[in-house]
Amino acid sequence: MAAKEKTGNPIVETIKTIVYALLIAGIFRTLFFQPFWIPSGSMKPTLLIGDFLFVNKMAYGYSYASCPSLMMPRFGIEIDAKDICGWADGENTRLWGGDPERGDVVVFRHPVSGRDYIKRLIGMPGDTIQMKAGLLHINDAPVKVVDDGVFSEVMEPQGPQGVRPRCENGPVGNGGACEKGRQLETLPGGTTHAILNIGNQQSDRTGTYTVPEGHYFFMGDNRDNSADSRLAQQVNGVGFVPYENLIGRADRVMFSSAGRSMLFFWTWRGDRFFEKIE
Repeated sequence: MAAKEKTGNPIVETIKTIVYALLIAGIFRTLFFQPFWIPSGSMKPTLLIGDFLFVNKMAYGYSYASCPSLMMPRFGIEIDAKDICGWADGENTRLWGGDPERGDVVVFRHPVSGRDYIKRLIGMPGDTIQMKAGLLHINDAPVKVVDDGVFSEVMEPQGPQGVRPRCENGPVGNGGACEKGRQLETLPGGTTHAILNIGNQQSDRTGTYTVPEGHYFFMGDNRDNSADSRLAQQVNGVGFVPYENLIGRADRVMFSSAGRSMLFFWTWRGDRFFEKIE
């Protein structure tokens, strides 16, 4: 008679398979690409609420911030990158580090809250940054800006949080056209991207920020609806971001959902598959 093949406990084998899969996924996410879903409108029109993208973590090398965080307070799960890779924190350095370029769209770790943010890199180490009457000045020189029409979207709740957009054309009823002025801004070095303006507010008139060595200055493309480096002293303000807090560069939108969940495939935007991020 043939010997009976020995088989393991199916429950144990299933658990081992899940553990191995999670380890492989964790290594892949730590070293190569991190998924990111856009939760707010601070980067409109470049990124819309519901855009799903992968962040290129190889672009700038690796630091403690490259380790993934898993924040699910509803289920009592709050695993921070520092819990896993805190031993690498503190020197503001990176392994196989690469320098970001002005104009890159970057995911970074908030210097205070530790949450992942995505903004555009505006100021390099040593730069002076100032907003004068809504116009960005870098090293005392105004950037080139040209009008580019109007950005229009439907006034309705957006994303899982049901956030309604802010409009330049005043209070707009549900289902109406919410409009913002759109301009093309060209940064030193030649990167051109679209920005939006809603109205005159405090963040359009700032003092002069001098970016420290080893740090960067970030702003949202939706200039009047972005908590960024201009708001260092305010709630949710970012301030200067250390080099080691960079997570990676956003290069391309994979797909985009206009609904409450990215799983609602019938709400996916057909014109944003594999959209290059400029």
